[in-house]
Amino acid sequence: MNGPSMVGPDRYMQAMTKLTNIDLSLRRGWHVLCRVDEVSAKPTSHRLLNTQWAAWLHPSEGVKVFLDACPHRLAPLSLGQCEGETIRCGYHGWVFDSMGDCVEIPALGADATLPPRAKLTKPAGVHVAHGLVFVAIDEPLTAAPSISVQEDDSFMQGDLPVLTARASAALLADNFLDMAHFPFVHRATFGDEEATEVPNYSVERNGLAFESVYEHDFANREDPLVATGEHQLIQRRRLTYRYHAPFHLELAIEFLDAGGTNVIGFFLTPEDEETVRIYSSLWRNDLDFDTNRMQEAIDFEMAVVAEDLALQSRYFDLSMPLDITSEVHTRADKTTVELRRVLADFVSLASEG
Repeated sequence: MNGPSMVGPDRYMQAMTKLTNIDLSLRRGWHVLCRVDEVSAKPTSHRLLNTQWAAWLHPSEGVKVFLDACPHRLAPLSLGQCEGETIRCGYHGWVFDSMGDCVEIPALGADATLPPRAKLTKPAGVHVAHGLVFVAIDEPLTAAPSISVQEDDSFMQGDLPVLTARASAALLADNFLDMAHFPFVHRATFGDEEATEVPNYSVERNGLAFESVYEHDFANREDPLVATGEHQLIQRRRLTYRYHAPFHLELAIEFLDAGGTNVIGFFLTPEDEETVRIYSSLWRNDLDFDTNRMQEAIDFEMAVVAEDLALQSRYFDLSMPLDITSEVHTRADKTTVELRRVLADFVSLASEG
């Protein structure tokens, strides 16, 4: 692995510290709250880090997100209604503008002095990208998320259905970055002819992110030229993993023999201590913008994720040890070891305020 960890060995003296889905440090990361198409002029409620957040679409300012609680009696704001550029609580009719300031309390009359504390609570940041609404509850430690090909018009995007699972967000990230489990967990989809040995590879660290490139042989059952005999079934592909703390992951799969690239975006939202929402999308430049072929690719990816969740949902301890000496690692685990180092650094930096 290239590049030093951001903080020294003394940071890892927290011998058995584990990262849970609701660790307070995660408030300083970007997380997916919902898909853009879930947001409308009617407020909706979404769970993130054990807290409900209300999202609604402002007619001129776009997506707005506030804590799903009116400051008056903490009634769910999502039970109210939007009125033009304002939102009205459904309990006592208090009205708030796009900045969360209260502009009307019906019970006090038209000329009343409104309490200064009558404000909605908003997150530190809201960012909309590739069809997703990202939220940072507290001041984020990283830049807003992005996907390497999101501005490339040669790629077609397809979204997987949102999944909710009993799981650890950190362990799901670990699973996404892990290369050694393919022949065992994914036998029914693509792993039956995968080599069990993981060749040596490198990991390049960049702050609270890293990138790893890995090439290997695989059975390319999607290649139509295999059936005609023009291409061999076993082909070569390059996997480029990109990770951004805490739970933003990307895998670019380049088909070196057949041509084309498949980019998988994987975004994990910790709902509460035992539940994670999984947002995933595909970007393909080898499907000729054929919606049927994209749906086939989505269905295949759903089957792959189902294989992972069948194992991940059975973990007894839904947390990740941040002390790398508490587990046994090998050279095949470079990406997942670096994941633990980045998350340990993230937690340490978040605790510094």
